[in-house]
Formats: sequence, C-alpha cells, structure tokens
Amino acid sequence: MTTSQKSIGVLGGLGPYAGLDLVHKIFDAIQGERDQDYLPLILFSFPADIPPRVEFLLGKTDDNPGYAMGELFIRLAQAGASVIGMPCNTAHSAPMLDVALDMLYKSGFKGQFVHMIEETGKYIKEHFPHARNVGVLCTQGAYAAKVFDSHFKKFDLNVLYPEAEGRDSLQKAISSPEYGIKAFSSPVTDLAQHSVAMQAKTLVDQNADLIILGCTELPLALTGNTFEGVPLLDPTRILAECLVMAFDPEKLKNK
Repeated sequence: MTTSQKSIGVLGGLGPYAGLDLVHKIFDAIQGERDQDYLPLILFSFPADIPPRVEFLLGKTDDNPGYAMGELFIRLAQAGASVIGMPCNTAHSAPMLDVALDMLYKSGFKGQFVHMIEETGKYIKEHFPHARNVGVLCTQGAYAAKVFDSHFKKFDLNVLYPEAEGRDSLQKAISSPEYGIKAFSSPVTDLAQHSVAMQAKTLVDQNADLIILGCTELPLALTGNTFEGVPLLDPTRILAECLVMAFDPEKLKNK
C-alpha cells in the first residue's frame, strides 16, 4: 500500500457505530466553513477481524484482540495516518492495547497514538479541578481490567462503579441481543435506556462528582450534558477534540 498524505486515523469496528460516532465528533470539533476546511481522515472498520474484547478480559477466551488491533493500526499508518485514535474504552485495557501499540511502533510508526482514557483524565483535571469521585459506567471487561482506575489514579481521582448486580445489568443493556444498545441503537430500547439510567442513579447516590459514559454505546442511552444535576462526560467527544488538536491545533473549533 502506498503512503498517501498525512491524516487522522480512526480504528473503528469496536462497536457497530463507534467509528462513525468518533468521525462525526471530529468533524463537529473542526472550525470549517467549506468542504476544503476539514481535515483528512481515514476510518478503518473491520469488526469481524477483532475478537470480542470483554470475553478476553474476563478469561473466557485466550484470543487476544490486541493482535488484530495492532495489524489495523499498522494498516492505518501505511495509509498515511500520523495521528491515531480508537473509540473503545474497553480496548484501552493494557492486556490488549500494550500488544497493539508495541506492534505499531515496532513497524516504524513515528506518529502519535492519542489515548482516550488518559485524555479524559486530563480533561477532568482541567475542567473539573475540584472533582474527586468519578462515577464510571462501562463494560464488565473494562471493570475487570481496571482500565479507568489505572489511569485516573494519576490524577488523584477516586473511581466509583455500580455494584456487581448493577454492572451485570449494564452489560446486558449494552450487549444483549434481545434489547441491548449494540443490537438496537436507533432507537435504543426502553429497557436498555432504563437500565443505564438506573445505574447512573446509583453513582449519583454514591456522591459522584461527575459520570463517565465509559462505553461508546452509552451516550445513545443517556443524552444531554447532565444526569440529575451531575455532569456527564463522553470520552469519545474528548478524544475527537484531542485528535484535532494533535493533528492541527489551528483547526480546533473551541480552542
């Protein structure tokens, strides 16, 4: 594959609409008045190539998705991506991401991978400097890997989760083939929306200063900027702004 002009690279397919959602939010973050003002971007979405992340993190399979992610990172770089992002919180877990990034940089990549969860921690410290208790809604895989804990502790943030039964309910709201958001995203089913809201309420009851929508499907169920007065943060939107900033700071709409 010949190298084209430098561009933003998005690894999609980690959730049926995750890549499209990030691309949409990247375009929303760009200051542009005409077609030619927008930044070059490559989206790779090969969902069938990437084994299930949650099952791997829960020890139900030894098939590490990190190897497939690494191959796709390399293909993005070969296609011209100089700044790469991945809109999946669970896939940022170290057992997968460390493998994928090792493959990418050993291939000779000289660009930048923008880490969504790391950037979310930085965003919290900048925009919510008094926040200490951060509620997180995420998959069972991200919870098991403690991906939010490992990065947020650098910013002196205490991570709160729903209890075990609530985490199971949330996972079903995300991935159940009968009513989950992955299967029914437009519109989200009433049952999935109710389940997500119930778990957000448990975080409010734990005195969370803000709530992270730590799975790319969740903003479809919890819309708006707050829930019962508590700020809601979408890491995908934060990642979008950081990708624009890393590629061309002058193009960022809200500098």
